[in-house]
Amino acid sequence: LFYTAFDVGNPDGEYKAPYAIIYRNMAILGVQGFSALPQHCLQLCYAFFGFAITANFTRDLAPKRIARWVPLPMAMAVPFLVGAYFAIDMCMGSLVVFLWHKTNSRKARLMVPAVASGLICGDGLWILPSSILSLVNINPPMCMSFKSA
Repeated sequence: LFYTAFDVGNPDGEYKAPYAIIYRNMAILGVQGFSALPQHCLQLCYAFFGFAITANFTRDLAPKRIARWVPLPMAMAVPFLVGAYFAIDMCMGSLVVFLWHKTNSRKARLMVPAVASGLICGDGLWILPSSILSLVNINPPMCMSFKSA
């Protein structure tokens, strides 16, 4: 369904298949060795690895008032793994959570984890209706209306 509905793997299309490029480069690296990497790539890897270890140890060992301002390397890696659009979704979600806590803190404290999980799952599940709509040549913007029976 997914491969017939969308142009998967086209670098200019909506579904670029970025992992295909990554796996291809991993295969090249496996065959040619470290000489296939760009200049100073290993030094950058060592530096960022050192930063991640240092940041994690700082968060664990520093007093709480300092540790809360040290960034989490794993959280900084999420947009690289999932894509930049996810950061925008999380920013909007954080704004909604902030406003929800301002209006009704008790209810927000109880409901935010469930609502956030539902929104993230819904974002992932939208690919199925999107594939079906694309197969029947319905492209956004589309008009929907709900009328009483």
